[in-house]
Order: sequence, then structure tokens, then C-alpha cells
Amino acid sequence: MRNRSSGVLLHISSLMGPYGIGVFGGDALRFIDFLQKGGFSAWQVLPFSIPDACNSPYKSISAFAGNPLFIDPARLLEQGLITAEELESCKAESPYAVDFDHLKEQRAKLFDSAFSRCPAALWEKVEAWRKEQPWLEDFALYSALKAETGKDWIDWPQALRAREPQAMQEAKVRLHRTMEREIFLQYLFFTQWQNIRAYAKERGIAMIGDMPIYVSYESADVWSNQHLFALSEKGRMLEEAGVPPDYFSEDGQRWGNPLYNWAAMKAEGYSWWVARLRHASTLFDQIRIDHFRAFSAYWAVPIEAETAKEGRWKSGPGMDLFDTLFANIDKDLLIAEDLGVQDEALTALLKETDLPGMRVLQFAFPGGDNNMHLPHNYSENTVAYTGTHDNNTLLGYLWEQTPEDRRYALDYCGFRGDNWKDGGVQNPAIRALIRAVFASPAYLAVVPIQDLLGYGGDTKMNRPGVAGGNWSYRLTEEAFAQLAPEEYRKLSALYNRI
Repeated sequence: MRNRSSGVLLHISSLMGPYGIGVFGGDALRFIDFLQKGGFSAWQVLPFSIPDACNSPYKSISAFAGNPLFIDPARLLEQGLITAEELESCKAESPYAVDFDHLKEQRAKLFDSAFSRCPAALWEKVEAWRKEQPWLEDFALYSALKAETGKDWIDWPQALRAREPQAMQEAKVRLHRTMEREIFLQYLFFTQWQNIRAYAKERGIAMIGDMPIYVSYESADVWSNQHLFALSEKGRMLEEAGVPPDYFSEDGQRWGNPLYNWAAMKAEGYSWWVARLRHASTLFDQIRIDHFRAFSAYWAVPIEAETAKEGRWKSGPGMDLFDTLFANIDKDLLIAEDLGVQDEALTALLKETDLPGMRVLQFAFPGGDNNMHLPHNYSENTVAYTGTHDNNTLLGYLWEQTPEDRRYALDYCGFRGDNWKDGGVQNPAIRALIRAVFASPAYLAVVPIQDLLGYGGDTKMNRPGVAGGNWSYRLTEEAFAQLAPEEYRKLSALYNRI
């Protein structure tokens, strides 16, 4: 039986701080201190992967590489890799949102300077680390080729698309310096993160990562392992990943990710998945696998389809994959994000794997007594959320409901008054909803930082199905100061979550 505990959902990019985006620096350590004081035992983040053109970390050029924007500039100054003036140039005017376009341009120049000053002693450490990362060379070469050509791999010359040995070697020689820069940044990313993780471990805070089930078509992973994906002989996608119509979209969602060739994966002993999870296990104490239901059955949308409605269900690898994974990694590492369309096959897979599933309070209302998201229906082997990165905030959610559904939700959570509208950490209705999740049988209760603050829908992290304007929310210093750790500790103690 797992110990009852609680945690907070806050992506690294959303951390407070002066550098335009959250980084692996002192503010991350301060947030860990807050979690410890508040009686929390877990910090959940979103994927660490390099985001796509829409700034989504769920569609990346690599399933293994980390986002260099999280590198702490202050640490680079301490290492003598940048100047005080360059550090000052990293500071942003607005603390409220990430300006990704400006940030990418500014950091590129900063990283060029840092790389140019890398001393021999540090580079020896980079080289030693490099030898331990089997994914790194392909990622560095892919990144260098993409920068050189300005194109995705499918539009490169045939010799490079097909990874012919002579073309690959010539590219490595030609792009040697660019590849080394990419490797240098990945070393900084992973070593800085390990310092943060060690600090969290010392204070009893488990780090929960988030793994997208799919990878981007425009990625080092697909280019390096084309046979492991459902592609045509010319490397083109015939179908793409997505979901049928659901809570978030009446037309369903098209994600643009390639589907896996599960037969080829099986023939290789699922080695790519084993390597992926082993790599993740070096970063996190637990990993939430996004869209777990696709291991049971996945939605395949034809490329020529107008909407995701035209997709169809196909069988996933099921328990065959997990038998292999559990023979190679600790089973307790995984959390199954089992949201979305439920069926008997998914229920059976969850039962057989015995992995903890997810429940979300916002999906409980309206709903009958059998709604699995109502807290009284949770099992102990569950991670319960007030909302996820794809949901509205609790306050925004209440505003969206009909008066009848809102009243039902508030009554269920024990809030009888009418003063639910005002935002802020003292909002009694929001506290009542959070309390309902803490009181549930779920072994882990997780609350997004926006809900702890009682914020409205303007601070939601993502709007599923909408390409732009997402992922930019940041916790300000002023908001961080409003958090009351002693109140959360009392709540965790009340429901035996410390």
C-alpha cells in the first residue's frame, strides 16, 4: 500500500524569477522549500522536452533531450561562461508570461557566448557524460542538419534521409562544431537538473515527470528509427495520432504525431521504449505516461481526413509491452494517465498492470453517482487532481457551469454559501473543492498552483485543440508570497497526507 501524500503541479517554465522563464536555479530551490513547509511530498512538472513551434512540450524534436531554456543563467556566470552584463540582458520586463520568441533569440546568443568560453576542464566532463548518452549523437546531428538546411528531415537529400553512412560521416565532420554546442547545452541542462533533484530528495520531495506517449514527426527519434514508426516507404505519414470527439473538442483532435509500428517495436524487444523509460528514471521519481489508453487501443486519423472524427480505433501492444518494461524498470515508476474514452480493454490493461490511474475533479460534475471522477468513487491506487494542464482553473471552471451544475458541485464539496466568485487564496469555494480531493481515498492528491492561488481562467496553461497562446503562464513573486504553506500542511495533516 502506498503512503497517502499530496503534491503541486507547476511546470518549470512557470516558476517565478527574473529571467523570462522558470529555470533550474535558486527559485526552484525556494519552491521546494515551500513544498516541504506546506506538507507536500511531490512536485509534478510537464515534459522537459524541447517545445515545438507552438511552444508545446508535448510535441518535441527529441524524446530524450531537455529544453535549454531551463538552464540557469546565474549558474553560467558562476562558472565563468558568461559576463555580468550578459546575465543582466537575460532579465525580462514582465513577470507574468513567457515571451518565447524573444527568449529563444536572446538565449541563442547567450549560449553561443557560453560555449565559446567552455574551458578544457569542463569539456572533459562534457565528453565523459557524452559517452553515457546513446541518444545524444543522433540528436546533435539532427539539430545541426536542421539548422543548416532550415528543413525537416523528410525534405533533406535522400542520402541523409536514409542515413547512408558516407553522408552521415561527411555531415558529422562538416557540422562538428554545431554538434558540440548542442551536446554542451544538454550537459548543462541535465547536470543543473540533477542538482535541483538532489535538493528535492534531501527534503523529501518526489519529482513527478510527464512523458508524452507520442513523439513529433519532425524529430531525431523518427529520423533515427524510421522503421519503428508507421510510415510509407518514402517516410511519409499515412495516419496520425489523435482522439475522437471528447470533452475538449466536438470534432476530436488531430495531433500530427506519427503512430508506432508496434510489430517492429516488438521484434526489437521494445528496446526504444525501455531506453526511453530508463532515461526518464534518471530524472524523476515517478513518470506520468500521457494518453495511456493508446497502449490498449489508439485513434488513427487518415492524413487526408478533414477532422479527427474520421479516425478509427486500432489495437495497441497491451500487456506484451508492459511485461517487457517491468522486467527492465521499477514498476512503481509509472502513473497511467487513463483519461478519455474508457472501454473494457483499457480497464483490463490497467488492472493487469496494476498501475495507478488518474481522476480529475472537474470531470465529476455534472454526473451520476457512478461517475468515476466523483471523489467517493476513487480507489486507493489513484492520483487525483483538481485539474490538469489541459483543464480550466477551478475558479474558471465554476464560472463556466450552469447554476444547477455549479450548485451540485459546491454542495458535493460541502460549500453552502454563494460567495464563490472572487479569486484569491482565501476563496472558500476553491478551498472546499481542494479539500474534497484531499479527503478522497486516492493515495496522491495533486493541485495545480493556479488552484492554490484561486486564480481564474486567464491563467490556464493550455487550451486543447487551440494552437497558439498556450504554455506561457508564470507564477509571480507577488503570487508566491501569497501562498500560505502552514494552511496546506494543516490540510495534509487532517487527511493523513504527511
